[in-house]
Formats: sequence, C-alpha cells, structure tokens
Amino acid sequence: MKRQGKSYTLEEALKKMGRYCAYQDRCHQEVRQKLREMKMIPEAIDHIMAYLIEHDFLNEQRFADSFARGKFRIKKWGKLRIIRELRQREISQLAIKKSLKQITDQEYREVLDDLALKRLETLTQCTALEKKQKLSSYLLYRGWENELVYDKIRELLD
Repeated sequence: MKRQGKSYTLEEALKKMGRYCAYQDRCHQEVRQKLREMKMIPEAIDHIMAYLIEHDFLNEQRFADSFARGKFRIKKWGKLRIIRELRQREISQLAIKKSLKQITDQEYREVLDDLALKRLETLTQCTALEKKQKLSSYLLYRGWENELVYDKIRELLD
C-alpha cells in the first residue's frame, strides 16, 4: 500500500517555510521546490512566496551575497563558477553583479595564488607539462578566468 505524504494547511506551510528560510538564506527556486514537494497547490505557493518575501524571510540579494561570499571564501571558487551556480538558481543578473562586488581584486588574486601554490605542491610526481595541464584544469574547473589561470601558470612554472 502506497503511503500518502503529509498534507499541510496554509498556516502550517507558512510556519514550516518561515523556519526553513530563517535557518539559512534560500533562493526562490529552492523554496518553490520545497513547497511543490509538500504538495502545495500553485495558488498557495504564490501566497507563501509573497508572504516570505514581504516579511524578509526570502531575499534574493541577501542569498546571492551570502552564496558568493561563502563559495569564494570557503570553497575557493572563482567568479565564473559562482556566476554559473547562481544562474542555475535563477538569480537575476543584477543581484549576481552586486554580490561579486563584495570580492576585492586583491583578495581574489590572493586566493588564486594560495590555491595554485597548494595544488602545485600536490603535483610532485608529474612532468612540467602534466603539472601545467593538471593545475590549469583544476583552476578552470573551480571557475577561475582563463587569462588569470594561464598567467598564474606561467608565473609559477616558466
């Protein structure tokens, strides 16, 4: 026998989503998905979304800012990866631009330097060409811009 998921009243769903958004910044897409999983009807989803935005539980710019800050400082992602991930979450271009302004050029370059040096230290059993290939693919995968990556590789390995 197939078990039905719990059904929520509008009030229960509002409370649950309020806690969900208060715990951590969320993007609109995540919240809509969660509401669909809760089997809420489209009208209820729209009502709950409007309530969450109006009462500042849900704020696209705040989400973009904390996402960009966190992924840059903790995961050491470059701007291209951050942009790609924010676009996947349907964050507006304006919010993405504003969130990236928090990262200073100096801090950006310092993180790239540290990341490249740490990665290079792990590549001890490689030829010079292999080191260049592995280092570049590692940095590009993490979303660092081509010209910065290739400049850094030239600086470290030539």
